[in-house]
Amino acid sequence: MQVLGGDGPVRVVGSRRIGVLARLALNAGQVVHAERILTDVWGDGSAVTAGKQLHIVISKLRETLGPHSAEEVIQTVPGGYRLALEPDHVDAHLFGRLVKRARIAQAQEGRAVADALFRAALQLWRGEPLAELAAPWARIEATRLEEERLTVLEDHADLRLAAGDHHAVATDLAVHVRTHPLRERAAAQLMLALHRAGRSSEALAVYQDTRRVMVSELGIEPGAELRRLHQAVLVKDPVLDLAAPAQQVMAGEPYVPAEMPADTRAFTARAAEIDRLRTALGPAHGPVVTVIDGPGGVGKSALAVHVAHAMAARFTDGVIYLNLHGSTPGLDPLPPAQALRHLLRSLGLDGAAVPAGLDEAAARYRSLTATCNLLVILDNARDVRQIRPLIPAGSGCRVLITCRDPLATLDSARRLHLGALNAADAAALLSRLAGPDRVRAEPQAAERVVHLCGGFPLALRIVGARLAARPDWALSDLEARLADATRRLDVLEYADLAVRASIAVSHHHLHEEPTGHDAARLLPLLGLLDLPAHTPAATAALTGWPHHRAEAALERLLDARLLEPAAPGRYQFHDLVGLYARERAHQDLPEQERTNAVQRALHHYLTTLWMANTLFNNEPVPRCPVELPATIFKDPAEAERWVQDERDNLLAAAQQALTGPDPATAVGLVIGLHWPFCYQGWHTQLADLYTHAIEVADHVHAWEDKAQLRSFLGWVHRDQGRYDAAIAQLETALTDWDRAGLPRRKAGVLNNLGVINTIVGRLDEALGYLESALELNDDAERPAAAAVLRNNRVHVYYRQGRFDEAIAEARQLVELWPKTDPLADAGIAHGSLGDAYRHAGRLTEAVESYTTAVRLLHESGYRLKEAVSRWWFGTTLHDLERHGEAWKQWEESVRLLRDARLLTPGEATEILAQPVPETPQPIKNML
Repeated sequence: MQVLGGDGPVRVVGSRRIGVLARLALNAGQVVHAERILTDVWGDGSAVTAGKQLHIVISKLRETLGPHSAEEVIQTVPGGYRLALEPDHVDAHLFGRLVKRARIAQAQEGRAVADALFRAALQLWRGEPLAELAAPWARIEATRLEEERLTVLEDHADLRLAAGDHHAVATDLAVHVRTHPLRERAAAQLMLALHRAGRSSEALAVYQDTRRVMVSELGIEPGAELRRLHQAVLVKDPVLDLAAPAQQVMAGEPYVPAEMPADTRAFTARAAEIDRLRTALGPAHGPVVTVIDGPGGVGKSALAVHVAHAMAARFTDGVIYLNLHGSTPGLDPLPPAQALRHLLRSLGLDGAAVPAGLDEAAARYRSLTATCNLLVILDNARDVRQIRPLIPAGSGCRVLITCRDPLATLDSARRLHLGALNAADAAALLSRLAGPDRVRAEPQAAERVVHLCGGFPLALRIVGARLAARPDWALSDLEARLADATRRLDVLEYADLAVRASIAVSHHHLHEEPTGHDAARLLPLLGLLDLPAHTPAATAALTGWPHHRAEAALERLLDARLLEPAAPGRYQFHDLVGLYARERAHQDLPEQERTNAVQRALHHYLTTLWMANTLFNNEPVPRCPVELPATIFKDPAEAERWVQDERDNLLAAAQQALTGPDPATAVGLVIGLHWPFCYQGWHTQLADLYTHAIEVADHVHAWEDKAQLRSFLGWVHRDQGRYDAAIAQLETALTDWDRAGLPRRKAGVLNNLGVINTIVGRLDEALGYLESALELNDDAERPAAAAVLRNNRVHVYYRQGRFDEAIAEARQLVELWPKTDPLADAGIAHGSLGDAYRHAGRLTEAVESYTTAVRLLHESGYRLKEAVSRWWFGTTLHDLERHGEAWKQWEESVRLLRDARLLTPGEATEILAQPVPETPQPIKNML
């Protein structure tokens, strides 16, 4: 017995070690029970310590074999042990498989293939099997294996005789017959070979020698077949002649295909994906098929080929590569019948031996691969229908499929979704393509190029090719060209590489599919919206389709890898696919259709946002430029979740509307953002939108809208601590309300002016603004506004030292506000009462009020006010020396401010690192 490692022979010493290893090898990949090993190797009279000895032998074998394998070769399993090798790594098993393939090929008239396989099988032999072992089980196995070898030798002789190779057969069989004189079949083959070689007298002598041995040793005459052959040689019967030899058998090794394309020299990253694929291609009892899916240009084919090169040595029957052209620009996908013809030729068939019909060709392919150890790479597949007939039958085969579609209906397949490279890996690839010196010289430009390519290896390869062709270009030159979104797809085209063409193929295929028409139609429509994510609801509005139809089209685009998942029920473009969609929209859709579609989508966001406003704000709903539906949300919590999910989309929709042709929709969207965003603490992000919307409203002389927007902009400046800018906006808003003929609406502006003056310590002026606002407000029509004004007056009173008045006013609000809003407004009232108690030194009562305030504000979702109350709650607890509780409130307040992006992570960390944290600036900017 011989053991070979990757670096040469491995020496195994000791009869029991050899015996145990041989016993496991004869059942490679299968469990051998410990009792079976003990009986065979130790014998029936084994000692009591035999079990322990077996453990020691296994341990020693592992020490010997371990350095030559990345994985544990001998595995312990329940009840026994297993040699964790593919059967083909054991010559005895490989011999049997090669023989089986040879016989199948012979039956299918593939004599050349059969001959090569027989020769490969017989060349595995190196003398007597298991010669080192004398145990009964070893002698039984050795006899079985030797009998198999002799039978195969004679099967091969039949094949060679049929092909007219009688001269060589006569020489080879002479030794065989002398060694085994009682094998009548071998004697008959030698006689026939000698006769056809013109050596009939020698053929007759072989018969006489065989008869003499049989009579003397067995006491019987040769069998009927050998006697008939003897008579035919005597009379020179023409039936023994080979009138038309079969196709001449050529000696040599079996044909082993190695069809892989060259590996990509610049292959970079994908370490986790490579590990998964190597595992899938290694010894396993799981699925034989692995599907690598992902959008065009993401590097699926390069990854498959790279891993196949690394694993090729494992596949003794070779590697077949077939490009199915499922997404090749300018080429139709390869039909299954044509693909099968290629695969059969790769396996050694050709000409008339390749069946013309699909079913017959598939059956022949399954037969040829039934016992193979073969890797088949099916690159660039179109769909499951193209793939199904091409899956080989053998459990030793492995299949790698690359496809844009995940082929979800392909049974028992592993799946690996390939996305874009991360920034670090993309930068490494660019460095390899463009040269590390160029990248080091302009790191910022390189980072920007990587970003504009979106992590797509195809785009980076094109960039690398352009830079290689233009050594005079700096990376900044290329960056400037890529930065122009209208030209980016033109820049990402060079020689035979093009991102646009890669994307277009997937879009074109959708047009061809009966179930893909809606998806194909939807792609350019989605390109009209500058949204970071697409939802079924917004898509239904964009297209005018029912919700279920829009969702089905989005899912089909996801399957085609023209969209990517953003979150459950949300979809997004890769930037380059989005550019393609926008191109197609402007080239394929009439202008009026584009305008109407965008308007429908923006109105969806406008109406949904204003319905959310009715749940966030108790004031009467302001004038909306479009008719509102009866209901959308069942409660404020559902509205809050929608706003949180759609935050970025709402900002993007408002920004797009501001550059569109409908000022009413644009301004309505921006105004609608205020209260929902204010509740979350996000309103400070709206400053630029407010400024732009004011310009739009001014253009159409919409004084009411301008006044509202300036009031909101002043609110943002106030919460950012920019008090002079806030006052300037608010004073202009007062004038705009007069121009709009709505002087009573100035109450809100005066309230904001009162808050600002309170914060900066101008308390008399603050009180004057609040009193003026109360005079303008109609308490019966707007009771919530009156409560807000009175609540802000509480903060003036306790700052003036008028603690009793502040507490009395706050207590009244605690009783009043639950009638308008039992959560948010009541929470604000309790928070103000807590502030009044705290400033009056009544800390225990302050704690009670703050406890109620933070609970109500948290339940209402008013995150910004919750952060304020939690901070002063923490301060009160600290003054009571309840330091652990205080820190919990401060930490939660800082978290809310950070989530609202009013604090950076660094600022939050710095605040909480102080022994007693300083009040955050956003808290100082608010009452």
